[in-house]
Amino acid sequence: MSGTLYVIATPIGNLEDITYRAVRILQEVSLIAAEDTRHSRKLLNHYGINTPLTSYHEHNEESRSPQLIAKLQAGESIALISDAGTPCIADPGYRLVSSCRQEGVLVAAVPGPSAVITALSISGLPTDAFRFVGFLPAKTHGRCQFLEQIKDEQQTIVCYEAPHRLVACLTDVAEICGVDRPIAIGRELTKRHEELFSGTVDEALKYFAQSTVKGELVLLLGPAPERQPEGTVTEALLRLREETDLSWKEIVKQVAKEFSVPGSEVYKESLALR
Repeated sequence: MSGTLYVIATPIGNLEDITYRAVRILQEVSLIAAEDTRHSRKLLNHYGINTPLTSYHEHNEESRSPQLIAKLQAGESIALISDAGTPCIADPGYRLVSSCRQEGVLVAAVPGPSAVITALSISGLPTDAFRFVGFLPAKTHGRCQFLEQIKDEQQTIVCYEAPHRLVACLTDVAEICGVDRPIAIGRELTKRHEELFSGTVDEALKYFAQSTVKGELVLLLGPAPERQPEGTVTEALLRLREETDLSWKEIVKQVAKEFSVPGSEVYKESLALR
């Protein structure tokens, strides 16, 4: 039988944020595939884990994956870890997991810290629906194009951002999404200098422009305000009737949703028009 690939979450800052199960499996597997072996060695030394390490990162994952698959198929179990948090989330690893699935190798998750979920839980922004978009484009043009695409999202947007780009990023967010848009920025989460800024985009821009920003960042942009429909219910009914091939039933349903009024009222209005 083949071995198991364990996808193990590791601390995002505080070394105590690791599960008993994660420590046990890291001790028991034959090999640990780590994004940065020097960085991961600090964690392993802290818990007295002597399991051999091998590097697995974005620059070698294509060549390293077949080697790891061969070991797994030979019966060895391997742990996959990233520098911090849960592997495969805006980090290398999904190609190895995908290959394991294709080859019939068992993949098991050992859950734990995630910067995305950690920041959401203390942000004070809506969490019933959110969208994680990884890192924003580094250059202004690409970043602005992306912000144009998401500016009207009715859910919290979560992303990672580099500290040296934060002020430029907030400047673009202010211009495209509005200075009054609610925002939260988590910095150095779970570490000694942890900080969670909460306020408007304008307030964040003024705050972070005061000094050099350092540390790992998670940026959370609150949902866009709901757009108020233009015109009246009658005008909306007439417009959809003229511009679309929708049935009266479908038009009534769409207008009722757009104006947030009971469908029965819109139906009566449509009967008068008919």
